[in-house]
Amino acid sequence: MTDSEGKGGTSRKGGRRNLREKVKTARGRKLSSKLWLERQLNDPYVTKAKEEGYRSRAAFKLTEIDDKFHFLKKNGRIVDLGAAPGGWTQVSVARTGSDKGKGKVVGIDLQEVDAIPGADLYVLDFLEEGADDKVKEWLGGEADVVLSDMAAAAMGHKQTDHLRIIALAEAAAVFAHDVLCEGGTFCAKVLQGGSDQELLRMLRRDFKTVRHVKPAASRADSSEMYVLGTGFRGRDEEAENGL
Repeated sequence: MTDSEGKGGTSRKGGRRNLREKVKTARGRKLSSKLWLERQLNDPYVTKAKEEGYRSRAAFKLTEIDDKFHFLKKNGRIVDLGAAPGGWTQVSVARTGSDKGKGKVVGIDLQEVDAIPGADLYVLDFLEEGADDKVKEWLGGEADVVLSDMAAAAMGHKQTDHLRIIALAEAAAVFAHDVLCEGGTFCAKVLQGGSDQELLRMLRRDFKTVRHVKPAASRADSSEMYVLGTGFRGRDEEAENGL
């Protein structure tokens, strides 16, 4: 529910009161489900995503990161790993101009993603042999940016969940090494809590600058953050061939 200024709550002559949507506890619904639904209903980014036509609130995470670091450029070639439901792909299309025939945006996922004008979407496991060559073929060359907002299904054990998402980020970093052009950018979801030293070592080897970023759209109570590598150094062909 919004007032005339587009902010949460309802304006009154005597002041302002905040109205929060409440989700009643239904028979068979767990408390955790009730709290999640209530948080969704009262999340301003969820409301904003619906108003602006984005498929997920995650679109604003990428928007905020790119507003600060400016790596989604017009005519750029972008790869979105784990693209479903498509929020990051939508942002990439808008910022590169691929919906107007400029640049190229390729989204891949293990599941089919509903069409997004300006993007080419494929069902592909980026871990499979030859996936990097397929993506470069679809792009028509090397990528300027590799994005990953992927998260492994939560197991409910904090340390296990952390290790699983770091492993995904490491795999995405290896993929980025194989498809990025020199000077390219890699952005991936991670979790706070250590155990990412190997990932950081890999990225510092491959990129001139590596930093952690937590956009405002990431919930304050979440350990979610992003690692951003800019200035890809390129592939040392002699080293890779053992020469």
